[in-house]
Amino acid sequence: MLNIEETEDGVILSVRIQPRASKDEIVGEYNGALKIKLTSPPVEGEANRRCVEYLSKKLKIAKSQMEIIKGEKSKDKLIKIIGLKKADVLKIFHNKF
Repeated sequence: MLNIEETEDGVILSVRIQPRASKDEIVGEYNGALKIKLTSPPVEGEANRRCVEYLSKKLKIAKSQMEIIKGEKSKDKLIKIIGLKKADVLKIFHNKF
């Protein structure tokens, strides 16, 4: 099951990144985290920027509504998403699980 924690103003989503993939895509769940393959390399924050860009597009929210709160230099990240509820996130990613 996907690890999503509700907060007062949104949710905190666990994400597992696989950089340098052939295409950007959500591949499912990995140990409670949303697993995402990204084409960008894990250097100079490129994968982090692409992760926020990609997720904001999938969730149909502004990039400014997302913040990586843990895991800037790790494949495992916690991302705070402002303005969405747990049910909203699960509904958007329902076909991936």
